[in-house]
Amino acid sequence: MKTLYLKSENENTPSIAAGILKDGGTVAIPTETVYGLAANALNPEAVAKIFAAKGRPQDNPLIVHVQSLDEIPPLVEKVDERLPALAERFWPGPLTVIMKKSALVPDAVSAGLDTVAIRMPSHPAAREIIKACGFPLAAPSANASGRPSPTRAEHVKEDLDGRIDAVVDGGECEVGVESTVITLATEPPTLLRPGGVTPEELEEVLGKIEISHAVYEKLAEGEKAHSPGMKYKHYAPKAQVTLIKGSFERYEKFLKAHNESICAVCFEGEGKNFDEYIEYGRAKDSLIQAHNIFEVLREVDAKGYKKAFVRCPSIKGVGLAVFNRLIRSAAFRIIDLDFDIPVYGLTGQTGAGKSIVGEELAKYGFCIIDTDSLARKAVESPEVLSALKDAFGEDIVFDGKLDRALLASRAFASDENTKILNSATHPEITRLTVEEIHAAEKSGAKAAVIDAPVLFESPLTCLCRKIICVTADEEARLERIMLRDGISREKALERIKAQRSEEYYVSKSDIIIRNSDIDDTRDKTVKIAREELL
Repeated sequence: MKTLYLKSENENTPSIAAGILKDGGTVAIPTETVYGLAANALNPEAVAKIFAAKGRPQDNPLIVHVQSLDEIPPLVEKVDERLPALAERFWPGPLTVIMKKSALVPDAVSAGLDTVAIRMPSHPAAREIIKACGFPLAAPSANASGRPSPTRAEHVKEDLDGRIDAVVDGGECEVGVESTVITLATEPPTLLRPGGVTPEELEEVLGKIEISHAVYEKLAEGEKAHSPGMKYKHYAPKAQVTLIKGSFERYEKFLKAHNESICAVCFEGEGKNFDEYIEYGRAKDSLIQAHNIFEVLREVDAKGYKKAFVRCPSIKGVGLAVFNRLIRSAAFRIIDLDFDIPVYGLTGQTGAGKSIVGEELAKYGFCIIDTDSLARKAVESPEVLSALKDAFGEDIVFDGKLDRALLASRAFASDENTKILNSATHPEITRLTVEEIHAAEKSGAKAAVIDAPVLFESPLTCLCRKIICVTADEEARLERIMLRDGISREKALERIKAQRSEEYYVSKSDIIIRNSDIDDTRDKTVKIAREELL
């Protein structure tokens, strides 16, 4: 299929676009929010082409676009008495209203729901095209499903060239994020997706409204999406996105602790602190952030970054819409660095006996965070598992379960493979570790201790006030490893030789505990806890 490109300012563009749509075709049109992929909302075959072009799941409902209030009554069971007040305040504009649908609306549009989502765009080109058609248009964002939404015609071309009939280029979209979605099918009305119209503005018209839990978190297993934009992962670039909460000082320290190339997606004026960065607006200007965010997420890919760490916006006003899009682009990978509890690192070579130190600190009221157990949990993440299969082969998963021995044999076969393993797993291990720190703080622990044998190879070091290193003679370590793991002296020696030297650990640590005698080590640990850690 050859995609036709039209300019919105050309006099004949509305009639050309309408002709394609009347013939059951698909046309990407500009709106004030993002570009939409339009088809005749009353033609199930035409609507099916939207899903096919985007690769969109069939259970994700579409929004029906109209250009006058007169077009709404045939689409709904009953026009809600609150609609005129909403229309007077917000239409034409970035608001979608959900009501009970009529039989005229195909199930393909509503994804089998008994409701329909309707909005009246303000972009002149969209309104002219709808008017020229004489029927409403179903139009989700004009991007490949799951990708950042398009705010320019060039973005549509990147994703859908050759897959749709035409694109109408109407310039850059004004708002930059999709419309606010409010359902009037619940009491009180429920905000399902935040956008350019804020919850506060809606309450000025409707009174009290609820905000769906799905605005802040992923849908529960089996829970239906009652609005577009409620799916688990959405708006995502190819790069891995992580959302970072907390002060700029902690954000900067966290990013600089990484041993790989990453992109800082930060606020205006902060980029100068990083080698690689993209700024997405002023810290207190959510309108600018909303306008820029999808453009920036696409720029992350255009510049070839594999990972992007995004400064968390405020969730007030339109900032809630920016936050909502970012948590989905990050597949809900959020690292909250805003905690007050002291955090320490605990590391050392295998067999040195750091578990003894951890046990004693736990008795003293410290929460010990075992990153080995978190690493086992991390590989259960679908995203991490997918990355590991891509890197080390599909056969590392058999009958739905990870073959950990096979993964280890390949991942530790070379330094390069080990780096690939760490790159895939460390972001999730870090996220889980920070969750454990917050849990420790809530539980009233005196401090949190990150027990990590490869602490220095991860960004977790930046969270630690001090790092404790446990050392021991090689002979003592050999005996402990053989007893602990039930392996031969030769195998135990192989493990020791595969690790970095004692000098490496000591040079990077603040406190050194020499574990030659268990009772002495326990006494040393208590003394350190009292005198150096608290």
